[in-house]
Amino acid sequence: MPKAIVIIFEFVELGCSFCQTTIVVSPGCDHRLQATATLNLIAGPKKLSAMADDGDFLWSSPTDQGSEVQLFDRDRHIRYLEMNYQLLPSPYEGQEINRLTLAYFIISGLHILHALDRVDRDAIIHWVLSLQAHPKNDAELNNGEFYGFHGSRSSQFHSLDNGISVPNNSHLASTYCALAILKTVGYDFSLIDSSSILKSMKHLQQSDGSFMPIHRGAETDLRFVYCAAVISSLLDDWSGMDKEKAKNYILSCQSYDGGFGLIPGQESHGGATYCAVASLRLMGFLEDDIVSKSTSSSIIDLPLLLDWCLQRQAVDGGFQGRPNKDSDTCYAFWVGGVLRILGANKFIDESTLRDFLLTCQSKYGGFSKFPGQFPDLYHSYYGFTAFSMLGEMDLNSLSVELGISTITM
Repeated sequence: MPKAIVIIFEFVELGCSFCQTTIVVSPGCDHRLQATATLNLIAGPKKLSAMADDGDFLWSSPTDQGSEVQLFDRDRHIRYLEMNYQLLPSPYEGQEINRLTLAYFIISGLHILHALDRVDRDAIIHWVLSLQAHPKNDAELNNGEFYGFHGSRSSQFHSLDNGISVPNNSHLASTYCALAILKTVGYDFSLIDSSSILKSMKHLQQSDGSFMPIHRGAETDLRFVYCAAVISSLLDDWSGMDKEKAKNYILSCQSYDGGFGLIPGQESHGGATYCAVASLRLMGFLEDDIVSKSTSSSIIDLPLLLDWCLQRQAVDGGFQGRPNKDSDTCYAFWVGGVLRILGANKFIDESTLRDFLLTCQSKYGGFSKFPGQFPDLYHSYYGFTAFSMLGEMDLNSLSVELGISTITM
């Protein structure tokens, strides 16, 4: 799943147990920035200074917010994403391989905030399309490799004239992010080489119905089943996966407590549960708003699933990913999204959820994982999606199953 980081000089690394995200946070730097090795999101290296209007570093400590009533600060969130669109300070260098994912957070985030006019649409389209892997011929298309999108230039190796083969590192998650970006900026999907993507995606599906993200040497779990389902849905073509096998694999991942683990027999987790339910919905195996209808024919244990999800809203109003864990901004989407897909969002205490999320809102824009920490792109994006689901004014509505805002063409 998508990766994220936050930026400051003296930093420590925290890890996400679900997507293995690296989140870089500062223990307390409030100094001015003279950036010496920042990364422009699309173009590459760039030297810039990022100063707020008062001259302070834009990621200075978010904890001194006073006791005033907080509101969702759309303008500051737009500035936060704009700044990350223009430059990525040096600690992001460790996530160079995931540049396309970072772009997904920024561009999709700006669309949710009704601010897509802040980006260069043509430049984005050109850059994203340049990251697709293309087979030279039909023989290559059938060689077992995946011809999707690379995560960045650093994983993309160009063919050599001497005939020596080069690694193809295109990835299911990067392909999901690429198509989500192209959909968001309104690109004509009839111009995409979808045939290569779908034909080669078949090679990634395993005999048990799961998917690997690349063609060799990788793990298989629900995250990549979800990526394959979204790719198929966005391209409006399901020829690249065996839906019945994928369904059976998903069902095998439902645990005794009602949630879903990433693989069969693993502990239930909010992110895995979202991947399972969203995939089943996209593939047509779950009805819309199933809670309000007869559940006797449901292929999942719906009562147990509802109970597990509703128990994830903690006393502070936020959602946790697993029992006995702290509330975390992103699970307002992962678990809250499951409840919305099922038609059970009416059981969420939206007032206390909103209050929790606002404690994670940075005074300089964006959202953090926990209250009082620095913002990062991953948690910022899922903070925006959560507020969209809460019906915040001036935000685009969300296509919850796809993980992007609703696109009207």
